[in-house]
Amino acid sequence: MQKPCVLSCFLFLFIFLIPQLSFSCPPDQRQSLLEFKNLLTQNIKNQTTADLGGLKTWRPNSDCCKWQLVRCNTRSLQVIELNLNSLITSGSVSSSLLRPVLRISSLATLDVSSNFMLGEIPGDGFANLTRLVSLDMSRNSFNGSIPPQLFSIKTLERLDLSMNVIGGTLSGEIKELKNLHELVLEENLIEGEIPPEIGSLTELRKLSLKNNKFSGSIPLSLSKLTNLEVLDLQSNSISFGIPEGIGSLVNLSTLSLSRNNLSGGIPSSFQKLTNLKTLELENNHGLSGEIPTWLFSLEKLKILRLGGNKLQWNKNGSVSALSKLTHLSLRSCGLEGNIPDWLKNQTSLLFLDLSMNRLEGSFPKWLADLKIGTIIMSDNRLSGSLPPSLFQTFNLSVLSLSRNNLSGQIPDTIGETAVMILMLSENNFSGPVPKSITMVYRLLLLDLSKNKLSGEFPSFSPLSLLAVLDISSNEFSGDVPASFGLTTIMLSMSQNNFSGEFPQDFKNLPFLMHLDLHDNRISGGIPSGLSSSLEVLSLRNNSIKGSIPEDISNLTSLKVLDLSDNELDGSLPSSLGNLPGMMVPPTSNSSSFSFVLSFSIEIQDLAVNWKNSKQGLANRNLYLYTLLDLSKNKLQGELPASLGNLRSLKLLNLSYNDISGLIPRSFGGLEKIEVLDLSHNNLSGEIPKTLSNLSELNTLGLSNNKLTGPIPESPQLDRLNDPNIYANNSKLCGMQIQVPCYNNATQTEPAEEEEEDESLFSWKAALIGCPSGFLMAVVIMYVVGYFSRPPPPLPRRSLKNREGFKKMKPSSP
Repeated sequence: MQKPCVLSCFLFLFIFLIPQLSFSCPPDQRQSLLEFKNLLTQNIKNQTTADLGGLKTWRPNSDCCKWQLVRCNTRSLQVIELNLNSLITSGSVSSSLLRPVLRISSLATLDVSSNFMLGEIPGDGFANLTRLVSLDMSRNSFNGSIPPQLFSIKTLERLDLSMNVIGGTLSGEIKELKNLHELVLEENLIEGEIPPEIGSLTELRKLSLKNNKFSGSIPLSLSKLTNLEVLDLQSNSISFGIPEGIGSLVNLSTLSLSRNNLSGGIPSSFQKLTNLKTLELENNHGLSGEIPTWLFSLEKLKILRLGGNKLQWNKNGSVSALSKLTHLSLRSCGLEGNIPDWLKNQTSLLFLDLSMNRLEGSFPKWLADLKIGTIIMSDNRLSGSLPPSLFQTFNLSVLSLSRNNLSGQIPDTIGETAVMILMLSENNFSGPVPKSITMVYRLLLLDLSKNKLSGEFPSFSPLSLLAVLDISSNEFSGDVPASFGLTTIMLSMSQNNFSGEFPQDFKNLPFLMHLDLHDNRISGGIPSGLSSSLEVLSLRNNSIKGSIPEDISNLTSLKVLDLSDNELDGSLPSSLGNLPGMMVPPTSNSSSFSFVLSFSIEIQDLAVNWKNSKQGLANRNLYLYTLLDLSKNKLQGELPASLGNLRSLKLLNLSYNDISGLIPRSFGGLEKIEVLDLSHNNLSGEIPKTLSNLSELNTLGLSNNKLTGPIPESPQLDRLNDPNIYANNSKLCGMQIQVPCYNNATQTEPAEEEEEDESLFSWKAALIGCPSGFLMAVVIMYVVGYFSRPPPPLPRRSLKNREGFKKMKPSSP
């Protein structure tokens, strides 16, 4: 009876106790993971959000091999894989919290990507990871340089440190990673030359170093990487020619060298790259020579980008295209004549860029029928009208035909498309814009500027997605269009014939950043309650009346305010000096409008009166400028001292008004001002000496006022010595206008001369009066018996006093 009992006890121990002791992850590894979880929880601050759902299963006294995000070896039960990506969704955490994880020496795969980690990579911990095969630390904020300990992990096959802020150089010790298949260091700040030792990584399949600061030449040793399938070096500062040896990389499917400083021609050895699917050589500027027609014989080639170089199309060569391209860019490649016929057979095209060439003729119907998604043919010489079939497709997403000679009306079929970006500026289109354009539900950007379009502009639905509209420099008339979707951020409708009052509906556009209506016939007043997102408001040269609203300071983002050449009256509100957008230096290019596209979008320049001439400020640089132009109105009253708060203001123009009073001393606080024009007003008093603090001032206008006194001196003001700056004032003086100012001593000289005249007159009177007075005194004294009296006795003096008196008596001559 005892044997069955013993057997039962043994089975109990085997089934219930042994697994608890032997069939779970090692306690030290479980403890390291729990320590990581604890550090992560402590590191999360108020401004940091996290998704720690996967860590909820990480509990003490449980088997870590059963935890989420953890994988163990089925035999040894040691942790071999940790997928810790995307735990932090915003904010930041310290890179030091990785140290407990790096103690798990059995790790083969570690993924900590997309976690907003800050700080240097804790390199000393990698000395333990002698079995690591894959390391992904991408999409964080790691800084510093690549720790040298990483180069000692001989088992490493995949290393991804992309999208961080890692600097320094790439060490030649990279050669120690003999088993590396993928090396991805893109989008960092790594500089210096690509080390030639990289040619030792003969197992490498993918090498991506794009968007860094690498310089020098492409190492010749890369030709040894015969297993390489992807070579991406775009967006660096790599120079010199493309090595012929690249042609020996017969397994290469992607070769991206765009946006560098490469020179020379396309190597003939590229003909051997029969597996090539993507060839990108755009924007090197130094690449030259003819574009070889044999490129189009690479049967597997899908993406070919050659634009933005000095490469030239061989107009006498014939193309027998064996490849079925999906993307083709031949921008600025010297194409002439009609659009090439061989494109008819490229029925798989999704993207076509033939811009900045010398193409002529009409837009062919066969091209419209190819149903291409993106067509860019701006800056050519195309003429004629657009075929209606161009818009009878849902494939068309981007159409850019700006700066051609196209004419006629915009086809009514435009409402049948799903285009997102439509750019037809600087052509000769005429007639009305079809109302069907408002039915294009995906339309984000519409640029019809600088044409001859006329009539009323159609109204968009509040549900419209239109973000950017430019219809400036046309012949539109009627009321100002103000019916747009809530997502509108830019409206440029200047230089038309719009009339009527300034619309109240603009208040319904909460994200509006840019509103340009200059040179129209708009009347009425400026409404209150415009969007606080507004950065640019230009109403120049209209018929706007009334006063500037006091709540103008609610436009907290405003950087450019141009209300010049209107009929505004009243005084300047002091709230003008409380515009935060004009008080702080610019920090980012928030005024630029960019889209996720493979080509750049140019918005029309903003026209302003800059340094006494009309100039255009490029939209991409507009965030650098802060302007306040209220000139040519009927403004009265005094200058608010609060205007001196606008420390980042570059231009202040209040000329041609009826402003009176003194120039505030606070104007010396306009530390970034370059243009200050207060001319043609009724300002009086002296020019404040604080203006000598304006070290960046280069254009000044104070003429036609009632200013007096000395012009302040400073290195900057002394250079502004054109007399026209100060002309037609009362009594200005100073070296700038070569009119001397009298200092205190000099200014009192005329008064002293008067005193001298008075003194001379007095002495003359004294000379005449003294004899008469003397005779009169003698007569009086005789009458009263003065001369008949004995002299009074002298007072007694001590010997000492008499001695002193004798010393004081002048000696006789």
